[in-house]
Amino acid sequence: MPSLLALAAALGWASGFRLYAVVFLVGAMGAAGWITLPAGLQVLQHPMVLAASGALLFIEFFADKIPGLDSLWDLVNSVIRIPAGAALAAGVFGADSTTLALVAALMGGTLAASSQAAKTTTRAAINTSPEPLSNVAASLFEDGLVIAALWLATQHPVIFGILLAITVVLMWVVTWVLFKFLRAAFRRLRAFFSSSSVKEA
Repeated sequence: MPSLLALAAALGWASGFRLYAVVFLVGAMGAAGWITLPAGLQVLQHPMVLAASGALLFIEFFADKIPGLDSLWDLVNSVIRIPAGAALAAGVFGADSTTLALVAALMGGTLAASSQAAKTTTRAAINTSPEPLSNVAASLFEDGLVIAALWLATQHPVIFGILLAITVVLMWVVTWVLFKFLRAAFRRLRAFFSSSSVKEA
């Protein structure tokens, strides 16, 4: 049970960052025989699913590292990441228990929403700087987080659970702080343009 809960939590949380990487990596690990996927997730190792998720992962890897385009990509994909995170988490228990699947779906959706919010606000703050290196570094860091989360969840579920709880709290704090920063920045920009238009008049 701890390993299944850890896997469900990892799928939900990591989907908020890199949905297509999660689908592809989990499916590839199952197809390679590295892990035995629960019945509700075995569809991820189907060759067609692997091909589709691999292609989307390839596109996302580069789109996520271009300032401006990364925010647009986030906006377009935000409508699918949270429900997909909930569905993947539910798939861990879907074939065995409807009740556990529902609990996992709620947990997965909530974790996906938390990581999606942290990612979106962080990237918006980073994109206020014209240089692209910080954006690329943040994107690579997120890539590494997804891989580390999936590995920890499958190999050391208890450690993963502890680290995830700490990480989620930190993400909420960062999201709150950055949201206040972005709101203040937008207010200053609005005031600047308003004063400029008054001077021109």
